[in-house]
Amino acid sequence: MTVHIGAKQGDIAETVLLPGDPYRARWAAETFLDDARLVNEVRGMLGFTGTWKGHPVTIHGTGMGMPSLSIYVNELIRDYGARTLIRIGSCGGMQDHVGIRDIVVAMSCTSISTPSRGILRELQYAPTANWPLLRAAVLAAERRDRPVHVGNIYSSDVFYDERPDLNEQMERHGVLAVEMEAAELYTLAARHKARALAVLTVSDHLKTGEALPSDKRERSFGEMVEISLEAAFADS
Repeated sequence: MTVHIGAKQGDIAETVLLPGDPYRARWAAETFLDDARLVNEVRGMLGFTGTWKGHPVTIHGTGMGMPSLSIYVNELIRDYGARTLIRIGSCGGMQDHVGIRDIVVAMSCTSISTPSRGILRELQYAPTANWPLLRAAVLAAERRDRPVHVGNIYSSDVFYDERPDLNEQMERHGVLAVEMEAAELYTLAARHKARALAVLTVSDHLKTGEALPSDKRERSFGEMVEISLEAAFADS
């Protein structure tokens, strides 16, 4: 047990999917894992462990934002031995060619600040995905004939952004989408020599104002979970 995770040793698998919403963790575990069981509910942050095609998998919530994710990822890696960590979540599209329900696989992450900034100090570290995971996720998405975009995303510190000038510059420089966690996930994975990836579903669009209706989110997010699981065990 740790300060924030009540799981016992052996309760957490080496492969962990990380939605922000703990209730999405429950839904994904009940939908995609066999014999899923609750292993953590400290502070309402739910974690479940089961199997997918015989492979042990944990699906654990992280909360919103990089500081919250940093707590759980540090403890999952350092205290429970997690080695492959894949963020599954929603994002906001930032380019005209990125559509609602499309899949975005984050090759790299732009950010203004992260919890690791205190360690990196003046270094402009470039957080990047694990290449075998990224390649496998793209192939899994293409097999489903899903629109998939690979490139740079923006991990924001805030949800209610009031910087249209900054958004314009990111659009100009090809940033595909915005979310709030992946940059710190990639940085922590590099620090601890683990594998990390973010597979995201476009749920809304900053330029057009479009948003995915609630009744269609489950199916779209389901494809994201399946792609992530296939990528995690592509070499097995």
